[in-house]
Amino acid sequence: MNAIGEAARRAAAVLALSSDDERNAALHAAAAAIRKRCDDILAANAKDMAQGRERGLSAAMLDRLMLDADRVEAMARGTEAVAELPDPVGKRIAEWERPNGLVIQRVTVPLGVIGIIYESRPNVTADAAALCLKSGNASILRGGSESYHSSHAIYECLRAGLADAGIDADAVQMVPTTDREAVGYLLSSMSEWIDVVVPRGGKGLIKRVQDDARVPVIGHLEGICHVYLHEAAATDMACNIALNAKMRRTGICGAAETVLVDRAAADRLVPAVSDVLIDAGCEIRGDETVTRLVTAADPADEADWSTEYLDAIVSMRVVDDIDAAIRHIAHYGSGHTECIVTADAAAAERFFRDVDSAIVLQNASTQFADGGEFGMGAEIGIATGRVHARGPVGADQLTSYKYVVRGSGQVRA
Repeated sequence: MNAIGEAARRAAAVLALSSDDERNAALHAAAAAIRKRCDDILAANAKDMAQGRERGLSAAMLDRLMLDADRVEAMARGTEAVAELPDPVGKRIAEWERPNGLVIQRVTVPLGVIGIIYESRPNVTADAAALCLKSGNASILRGGSESYHSSHAIYECLRAGLADAGIDADAVQMVPTTDREAVGYLLSSMSEWIDVVVPRGGKGLIKRVQDDARVPVIGHLEGICHVYLHEAAATDMACNIALNAKMRRTGICGAAETVLVDRAAADRLVPAVSDVLIDAGCEIRGDETVTRLVTAADPADEADWSTEYLDAIVSMRVVDDIDAAIRHIAHYGSGHTECIVTADAAAAERFFRDVDSAIVLQNASTQFADGGEFGMGAEIGIATGRVHARGPVGADQLTSYKYVVRGSGQVRA
């Protein structure tokens, strides 16, 4: 592990001085290698899928793990999309002149070496490494044991791309073992080599990282996302958004876990929305009003309002008004992503102002909580903290800054 850290630190020092054109060439070469080695990646993924079924992974987890030709192509395109982003390094983000003539600039710089710990989704290997490379950072990747073979096949493509472009392949490292002790060592004993850790996975993983890390952490603990159907929500739109937010992909952090419905529109919206969800195979756990209006709904208990199901289950509650909806989200939410469905512009503005989550939307599915959908090319994850990065963590969010001060002989009195 120390050898990996030392190599990453050396590569990061050189990578920070590389040009955007050099880094982009490496990204395009990596994308070409992913396409060329598609069969190798799929063969590796088949091993992981077989082992996942033997281990009893849920359907949602298997969906996160599974790769096919389309998903491999999407990885390649995502890597190329990152290359097309503006250079996040060396940007002048502020400039001012002091009365004494000093000219001060705030300029973006890479963070250094980023440790990324993730589960299940092997495409994170490509997304994370690409974003780190674009932003001039070296990366140390540690994928989940369930995606070990897939992640390593993708990792080899990334290193091939770096080598083809003349960049030190050690700028992308991968922990070569599934031993959980390696994660503990990375978190507790590699602060000399690692500048920040980004966890991406389930609650257990992220809590462990946040509890044990001796370096700063960028990430979120849970994705308890809400869709709030305001009394001014159109029925068809409410149905379409709730259905997509919950059921498009149930296993991602931007999937809706709770639907809140204004009492003034409950008789209209609760049955309609419940019908489309149930028809799609979703289980509904509702409060007293919901179970009265929807006979197929099961009673919700207190734990349901704070549960990230990551499955075809949704909790549904009728609230008195927008104030009650905002209070519910503040109490039970995880600060990830919330949506209001309404034609009332004033209600939407109130929701935007008062809901303190990383992402708030009007009349759009919570499944848009994704760096690619935000035009970032890709993202490592969604940050719900308030320090450094918040929301989708893309290339820009993987930089810090320094101050460049130009003088003409000034000395301090």
